[in-house]
Amino acid sequence: MMIKKITGFVIIAILSIVVGVSSKPDYRDALHKSILFFQAQRSGKLPDDQAIKWRTNSGLNDGSVENVDLSGGYYDAGDNMKFNFPMAFTTTMLAWSVLEFGRRMQDELAQAREAVRWGTDYLLKSSVNLPHALYVQVGNPNVDHKCWTRAEDLREPRSVYKVTPVNPGTDVAAETAAALAAGSIVFRHIDKGYANKLRETAIKAFAFADKYRGKYSDSLSSVVCPFYCSYSGFEDELLWGAAWLYKATQNSSYLDFAKSLDVNNKDSDTFSWDDKIPGARVLLARDYLVEKHEVGAEYRKRAERYFCSVLPSSPSVSVKYTAGGLLYKMSGSNLQYVTSNTFLLSVYAKYLRASGQTFNCGDLLVTPSVLRELARKQVDYILGENPKMTSYMVGYSKNFPKHVHHRSSSIPSILVDTQPLSCDSGFNFYYASSENPNVLTGAVVGGPDDNDEYTDDRNNYAQSEPATYINAPLVGTLSYIAACFQ
Repeated sequence: MMIKKITGFVIIAILSIVVGVSSKPDYRDALHKSILFFQAQRSGKLPDDQAIKWRTNSGLNDGSVENVDLSGGYYDAGDNMKFNFPMAFTTTMLAWSVLEFGRRMQDELAQAREAVRWGTDYLLKSSVNLPHALYVQVGNPNVDHKCWTRAEDLREPRSVYKVTPVNPGTDVAAETAAALAAGSIVFRHIDKGYANKLRETAIKAFAFADKYRGKYSDSLSSVVCPFYCSYSGFEDELLWGAAWLYKATQNSSYLDFAKSLDVNNKDSDTFSWDDKIPGARVLLARDYLVEKHEVGAEYRKRAERYFCSVLPSSPSVSVKYTAGGLLYKMSGSNLQYVTSNTFLLSVYAKYLRASGQTFNCGDLLVTPSVLRELARKQVDYILGENPKMTSYMVGYSKNFPKHVHHRSSSIPSILVDTQPLSCDSGFNFYYASSENPNVLTGAVVGGPDDNDEYTDDRNNYAQSEPATYINAPLVGTLSYIAACFQ
């Protein structure tokens, strides 16, 4: 009977304690950390201003078996592999983040540009033998995944893989073109010579992708699948690459190419390292909404069909949300779809506001604030406003994953323990119950399941492994959300 005497205010206060509702997230702090994560993923010779001090030089001999310099780039996730397909997508998304939201990044803009350049520098090296070959991977995953060692323990020359006219890889070549083209726009007014080099190499990579067509996971299936198979085929990458080259060159032939290709592409409710269709359509819709070019009108319609498929109140929604409110696509590394989706929501909210436009999903009126609020709620969930009351960004807030599936984070730094580890000996750290000795600051892990449950366990890689392509879209979204709400 005492419950009847409790006021609504007190009930809200009690519920806040029970469900863990906290004060407004610190989006600026999260943005800083989300960019910092990319320093922990660096391969190659690290610069003097490296902020993640437990990491040192690694992979300096990468490419030596082919007499080419393939040092640098990013390790994709918690292993020591360099997969160019997701790495190029990561670079594209970092570049797009800077292009759309760089003015909102404030003090983080320089570091965001550096993160882009670390990727584009490596992709230039990978493209050095075009049009005869494009290097697309360093390391054999079947070997790498049998070891648990720090990146600094890589001593032996590693296997190198490439696509060629005989063994094509349209998808990875077109994604490389997209990354280089987007990067060229980032550096257009900062380093003209570098920007020109990126743009010219992007043109070569795209021509290679278009001329020699085929899925790279058909050419290199034994070392690509099931890790980064090109499940969606390669036409989406051709569309994506053409869209970015159109933006970088203003050559209308790339837009014509995209328009002729996109008629064959069905709608998709997924934007990821594998499926680029929604991203390409949103990018090209900008021509109509912001630039007022009629040629982009059809892309506006196609982009908005995508948003109608992901808005939870839309009559045509085709994605699921957990009881806690998280967009849910699949059990493995689900937060990658959350961050990529929130990026597109943020970008389109910006476009709509700039143009004074809205659209409808059936009877649902979609305004810029509708898109922005959904993006914010997804970000808040990642940062701790969720049923588990945990941040899924490492190092953000007090409660975050401590047993991250990440080799170099889980083993004492080589600066602390200088004894090289063998392939097998590192598993003593993998199976240890202790927390990771090195905090992987800013890393966003795979995230909870469809019941909002999360197990902080290194062996639970589907939930506890971070990846560069989870973080890359979040950089842009956090920049936008921080500017709007803080």
